[in-house]
Amino acid sequence: MTATRASKAKKIVLAYSGGLDTSIILKWLRTTYGAEEVIAFCADVGQADELDGLEAKALATGASKCYIRDLTEEFVGDYVFPAVRANAVYEGQYLLGTSLARPVIAKHMVEIARAEGADAVAHGATGKGNDQVRFELTTMALDGSLRTVAPWREWDFKSRTDLMAYAEENGIPVPVTAAKPYSTDRNLLHISFEGGILEDPWNEPLEDMFLLTVAPEKAPDVPRYVEIDFERGDAVAVDGERLSPAKLLSKLNAIAGANGVGRVDIVESRYVGMKSRGVYETPGGTLLHFAHRNLESLTLDREVIAMKDSLVPRYAAMVYNGYWFAPERESLQSMVDSTQARVTGTVRLKLYKGGLWTVGRRSPYSLYDPEYATFEEDAVYDQADAGGFIRVSGLRLRIPLKLSGERRDG
Repeated sequence: MTATRASKAKKIVLAYSGGLDTSIILKWLRTTYGAEEVIAFCADVGQADELDGLEAKALATGASKCYIRDLTEEFVGDYVFPAVRANAVYEGQYLLGTSLARPVIAKHMVEIARAEGADAVAHGATGKGNDQVRFELTTMALDGSLRTVAPWREWDFKSRTDLMAYAEENGIPVPVTAAKPYSTDRNLLHISFEGGILEDPWNEPLEDMFLLTVAPEKAPDVPRYVEIDFERGDAVAVDGERLSPAKLLSKLNAIAGANGVGRVDIVESRYVGMKSRGVYETPGGTLLHFAHRNLESLTLDREVIAMKDSLVPRYAAMVYNGYWFAPERESLQSMVDSTQARVTGTVRLKLYKGGLWTVGRRSPYSLYDPEYATFEEDAVYDQADAGGFIRVSGLRLRIPLKLSGERRDG
């Protein structure tokens, strides 16, 4: 449950990034909310140099302690890869970069709260967004004794403009300024941009906003080929070099980003009911999803592919809406993983100025048989058999016509 004014938490673990919201929240929890102790927790899920100086900043702002944990391998191996195995894409475009990072962060926040004897956790998500749901549903699923403090639903601030003024008044350095009027969230899978000038869906994103990808028109004038090896649905090597999950994704980020691949600009449906505009860079993740689907086309039965495709929207919505640790997502994951036993092989991709194509695929479990597929003469398929197959397939179409008069207008 959410903490109330009448029942305030005394010792709180805060999911802390050092950005505008959580910097203000740390100060507010101590000075206005009245927490006796606030422990800052920063999960390293691939924020790069955003972690520099974070502990000193947290302590200077009022934290009694600051945990920084490297979760990059766990994030990619235990969250990103399962979603790739499921081909999870939300509303046809969003590769769930933020959605997948929240449950691993919340999981470790709960672990720290237990170890420190805290009675609550806190987050910087607003009352309009999806992250509040993701953090709190994960906490509920893992530890029913912990309360959640959600300052955006309690304090008197009405906007990020108010927060910027408060930061200036209290000498809290924050990265958001009037010259950079949008917020970002970065991890190893993506960077998201939202708010500020992006709130008008007609405004084109500023080119200097992007961090992981070059503009397609500025990408190299020659194509880049890359080969990705998979074993049981998980990527294990790039161009023949075996890598850990996090290192593999980092390498794909560099390759795709240098060739302008991985940008998306979408208006998405938030769980709380409103639309929001988000701009995302997901270079390496774009390659992983594209290659994985193409390997499945070679190794999975037609009906298995159709079944998986029918479940993609449901799986993606579960992750987007914060139900990573819910029994339905875990059950669906088990089904998905049972289809991946033969999704092993190599996919060769061609990248060129923002474009992405599959130009080769191979697998020891390939279901592609040249003897059947050839347009030349073969000895395994009698083409005359297709006539009977079509007549039987069309029986349900012909019967209504026979009963109603043998013809209809198209």
